[in-house]
Amino acid sequence: MHHTGGPGWRITMDTSGPMLLALYIRDVTGLAGAGNPALCHVAPAIRPADHHQLTAHVGGTDALRSQWEKWWGTLVDNRTGRQPELAPPSFPAFAPMPALQRVLQAHFGSALTWAREQQSQYSLLSARRENLGSPKILAELVQNREMELGRNARDFTLSIVEMPLCEPRAWFVEPNRLIMSQHLLDDEPVFLSFVQPVVELLV
Repeated sequence: MHHTGGPGWRITMDTSGPMLLALYIRDVTGLAGAGNPALCHVAPAIRPADHHQLTAHVGGTDALRSQWEKWWGTLVDNRTGRQPELAPPSFPAFAPMPALQRVLQAHFGSALTWAREQQSQYSLLSARRENLGSPKILAELVQNREMELGRNARDFTLSIVEMPLCEPRAWFVEPNRLIMSQHLLDDEPVFLSFVQPVVELLV
């Protein structure tokens, strides 16, 4: 995790274990384009598995998609704090979402292993960035905007959630969350094209 801030403002960069698990489940079940925002596939790609027998008697793929999107919505909008508890092996909090519950029961072990691997890799990436001073660009964005406006930044927080995604992109989730590829910071011009407008809006 990286923190940067000043009087009244704070920007954090980190990954998210629950969101990693959700993206694994999305990709392993082939729910391309699901969710809002609809993130691209993770990288490296996860091979889809046939889940039709698991969900056929509880609404099938349509039910699975809508239930996954509901779960994803609670993870994206983390202000509510109403994320269902991931409690294997039966996942009782997902009982109202039986298609998703069955898929979680079938794939949770591999999803958890994958998510932990991604978190470990992210920790190494984050440490390397700190040594290189890469996150300083965030403070510089705020300071440059303050100079343009001739005033201090308004009070704000911005949470940047980094995910192992196949496209160098970012998605702004109002009011103050940015979900982005964890390799976007490696390409400064592309990073700025996504992040600078958000920072300018908040400052």
